[in-house]
Amino acid sequence: MYVCICNGVTDHEIRQAAEGGCRSVAELTMRTGAGANCGSCLDAAAALLAETHAVRELPLPILSRAA
Repeated sequence: MYVCICNGVTDHEIRQAAEGGCRSVAELTMRTGAGANCGSCLDAAAALLAETHAVRELPLPILSRAA
């Protein structure tokens, strides 16, 4: 779906940017152009960034050492 209509940025592009290391909305704007015009998409873009990072940063269970 289109998140930023002004610059034609999709949710897929935002997720790709997050997976590629994009950590902030400001960086996302520089990489994709999302939010550079009217800014009405910034909340949705920030939510997608956070959601993508939350999924990528799930903690792995700590396994006890084998004796």
